[in-house]
Amino acid sequence: MATIKQSDFIDSVESALQYISYYHPEDFIQSLYKAYQKEKNPAAKDAIAQILINSRLCAEGKRPICQDTGIVTAFVKIGMDVSWESDLTVQQMVDEGVRRAYACVDNPLRASIVKNPVGPRVNTKDNTPAVVHVEMVAGNEVEVIVAAKGGGSENKSKFVMLNPNDSIVDWVLKTVPTMGAGWCPPGMLGLGIGGTAEKAMLMAKESLMDPVNIQELIEKGAETSVEKLRVELYEKVNQLGIGAQGLGGLTTVLDIKVNDCPTHAASLPVAMIPNCAATRHAHFVLDGTGPSYLEAPSLDSWPVITQEASDSIKKVNLSEITQAEIESWKPGDSLLLSGKILTGRDAAHKRIKDLLDSGEVLPEGVDFEGRFIYYVGPVDPVGDEVVGPAGPTTSTRMDKYSEMMLNDKAEGGLGLMGMIGKSERGDTALEVIRKNKSVYLMAVGGAAYLVSKAIKQSRVVAFEELGMEAIYEFEVEDMPVTVAVDTLGESVHKSGPALWKVKIE
Repeated sequence: MATIKQSDFIDSVESALQYISYYHPEDFIQSLYKAYQKEKNPAAKDAIAQILINSRLCAEGKRPICQDTGIVTAFVKIGMDVSWESDLTVQQMVDEGVRRAYACVDNPLRASIVKNPVGPRVNTKDNTPAVVHVEMVAGNEVEVIVAAKGGGSENKSKFVMLNPNDSIVDWVLKTVPTMGAGWCPPGMLGLGIGGTAEKAMLMAKESLMDPVNIQELIEKGAETSVEKLRVELYEKVNQLGIGAQGLGGLTTVLDIKVNDCPTHAASLPVAMIPNCAATRHAHFVLDGTGPSYLEAPSLDSWPVITQEASDSIKKVNLSEITQAEIESWKPGDSLLLSGKILTGRDAAHKRIKDLLDSGEVLPEGVDFEGRFIYYVGPVDPVGDEVVGPAGPTTSTRMDKYSEMMLNDKAEGGLGLMGMIGKSERGDTALEVIRKNKSVYLMAVGGAAYLVSKAIKQSRVVAFEELGMEAIYEFEVEDMPVTVAVDTLGESVHKSGPALWKVKIE
């Protein structure tokens, strides 16, 4: 009988969470590199390049792949012959491992978890509690899988109760385009089919812990119904032309995963959960001989990619920018931004709205007129860093504040000139952008450490108590972005996938 010590379990969880914060799974990197090599859309190819460059930088510097270091999920399979030397529950031990990992001095991870989800939403400050699933199995070992799932991809999870003879393929192909680009494709889609509603969701999440192996399956030849479904969905989802970051292109998914189990004769539960470009999961086993520490991968597994400085890239000085200049930009244009920008995301926008609604003035330094805002919640800096990894958050969450932010001050707005974030904007925001002749620029989700290299100065301007959701002022130099929505309200996230769907067909 194996005896698992409390300290060994906690140390192993802590180590694994640090590991996955800066090391992509090697199979994911190799699959992504193949997608990069075959991509024909320049904008999508550049987005994948940024993700790959960022991944190598993170592996070398041991800093987070994405600023959203995720909500932790742990799958713990406990052998029936295992005993514990612990005065804590499994949940408590996982939480202690999370607490230590996220407070690591050398590589602090972002605290993103809030308690009281129906309000008031207050950050727990240590990213606990984790979501823990415990299963008793045969044997005398404890098998643990830890994953850190970002909000952008988790928010795109879908579930449906189909009729027994309905087409799963049709539902997936109808649903994926509605998910937008907030899940930062290219990634994986995990499906859970059968069981009950909650079982299907759990199977979908757990399927994403499996290795990327769709090409091996295609070469071998699909035999079972599940294998055939995986291959069919892999081919047909990629034929949608959504592409990297939703810009249009050949690769939307790197793999399709499916877990299934028996279900009621009258039911067909189907859950679908995407995994983003910051795929983070690790597997380890405890057998009573001590903690488990994952071996660092060889950097030789990472391709060496450099971004070519194209003549078509426009350099933009934000301190001298004019309305005429932004009106010359077209969807898909590549820009390098230099100058000062303000940041703000959900909590800051709500705080601003509450102040305006109550007739109060905004804090000193919070003046958006003629300026750009970056939707970001950065990781804390270490060493000589100005700021930690600082990639964009999903912009659609800020759509409901677009009138307040973009309208002229004469109309009760704040006069913002442009916004920077990730993924598409909704129709309401597109109309406000068009009406105010403003712009929306897209930074690459999944390239947070790379983006942070362009930030030369950082200071908190307001709402410091909100932590990572405070308003900062960044001074940036050659920050790479793509024009996602121009002053006419034309969106590359609509035109790009539509164009590439036709090209693929």
